[in-house]
Amino acid sequence: MPPTLRATRGVFCQFCGVETTSELITDPSGEPADAAPGAGDLTELDDLVSRCTACPRLVEWREEVARIKRAAFRDEDYWGRPVPGYGSPEAEIAIVGLAPAAHGGNRTGRIFTGDRSGDVLFQALHDVGLASQPESVSLHDGMTLHNTRITAPVHCAPPANKPTPAERDTCRPWLVRELDLLRPTLRVVVVLGAFGWQALLPVLADAVWQVPRPRPKFGHLAHAELPATDGGPPLHLLGCYHVSQQNTFTGKLTPAMLREVFERAKELVER
Repeated sequence: MPPTLRATRGVFCQFCGVETTSELITDPSGEPADAAPGAGDLTELDDLVSRCTACPRLVEWREEVARIKRAAFRDEDYWGRPVPGYGSPEAEIAIVGLAPAAHGGNRTGRIFTGDRSGDVLFQALHDVGLASQPESVSLHDGMTLHNTRITAPVHCAPPANKPTPAERDTCRPWLVRELDLLRPTLRVVVVLGAFGWQALLPVLADAVWQVPRPRPKFGHLAHAELPATDGGPPLHLLGCYHVSQQNTFTGKLTPAMLREVFERAKELVER
């Protein structure tokens, strides 16, 4: 169940030089750069991510949203914490978005669950056989992803859906470790949107893949093959317009276009 409000505890942020105050987290995981490399598996990593208090602005915002709530969800207990990745620990396909939505993942505790963007995403994943059901509304709705994991370069809901560069960079070690742990099976990363694409390239360079220069440009169905530095198989990077309401309502991204991306990802896995 989502956590209830707890006694306030101050945590000092070494990057920003100010105190982070959380009403939900009394056992913070520490700075991502220190904590992430020690995660032995994805379960441990997800727990550490969910207890992160490294960015004061994001802590304040995500918990304010959880207190005030949206009228339609006023009877629900919001998650109000960082939202970890979700899906198979042996994923061949990873999907990288932007950050949790204030009344989606920040409410439900699962990325893309409970919001309009997630409705489009999970329907497409189900259509191509990568999800067990066409919608996801809560942590306990029975959703299972097949050979797929969804994550983000920023794990907290940001004001106006715009994390700062410093917040993105502070969060980066979580994603680096996540991709390290997925390395044995991961073959394709589908990136939703230009922000995710730009944020991911340094992460891949910090992991075991060589990012070509000039760096690959984002675009819908953009494809780049990144050789590995560890002697293993390469990683395929695949671009997709973000499943935002602005894109799906205007037709910039249609269900057919989204299905095409995931079908392409499946083809690349089978190479």
